[in-house]
Amino acid sequence: MKIKNILIAGSYQSDFYPFLKQLEQYNLRFKSTEIISQEDMNWADTYVGFAPHENFEPSKVKWVHTFNAGVNNYLAISGWDNTLLTRTISDFGEKMSEYCLSYILADLQCHTQFQAQQKAKVWSVKSPASLKDQIITILGTGEIGQKIAEVFSTFGATVNGISNSGQDKAYFNQISNIENARTILKHSNYIISTLPLTQNTEKLLNQHFFNYLNDAYFINVGRGKVVDTDQLLDALNEGKLRHAVLDVFESEPLTENSELWQREDVTVTPHISALTDIDDAISCFCNTLKKLENNESVSNQVDFSKGY
Repeated sequence: MKIKNILIAGSYQSDFYPFLKQLEQYNLRFKSTEIISQEDMNWADTYVGFAPHENFEPSKVKWVHTFNAGVNNYLAISGWDNTLLTRTISDFGEKMSEYCLSYILADLQCHTQFQAQQKAKVWSVKSPASLKDQIITILGTGEIGQKIAEVFSTFGATVNGISNSGQDKAYFNQISNIENARTILKHSNYIISTLPLTQNTEKLLNQHFFNYLNDAYFINVGRGKVVDTDQLLDALNEGKLRHAVLDVFESEPLTENSELWQREDVTVTPHISALTDIDDAISCFCNTLKKLENNESVSNQVDFSKGY
């Protein structure tokens, strides 16, 4: 693929400065997303940025690269027949692993109980549980899910996975598809969702799913719309779930009148489990550009049939 004119949606001139030498053969145009014009799109071969502009048409360019790992905002637009879409691959798996590990260790080490006891000046001994004795099930066994599985298996936990294919992968004790996952889910102490949002996963985690669980601890670092929030609340009320750590939501930011804010059995974080580092995003773009210029395959190309 031959690229010459690159339209960068956003004021990232200073962020691109360290990369200008390797991009000196290209024409770069930086424009805020809200002021990108039809003339800008007619000029560009490539569109780069976190989000499409208001009247974005994929057919106007050869290639689109999103700084995000998720691509839902781009896939919501039609017209991708002859346009390549790539996404940023960075250390999202490592960041999400640390996020999940922090909450699971805090739970196993009884942090909440001991904090309450300190406040009440109560000395009551409870033995922390061990990570090696836990069964952790990860929904989604792609790059991020595999990294999380690697981290927890290093500590000796039994890590199971649930995916579309049910195919075996490294670091997982076993992997099942969702249709045959009842036994795995029933015996899971912790469940971590890394699922992307697709037509097949929207509200996949509903009453039918939660009924399989037995006093499980749930973490969602994937996409908010994968979970039916009303039925998650029912699962908490019925004891199918004992706690939910939610970093993503059906609608963001979370509205002030959401019941999730007030519940002691829910932990809310503002979509921070794996924030995109702009340097990593630009580096990924540059590496992808180099491969495309050399007619090499790229591992971050979006598969439209899968939605990621």
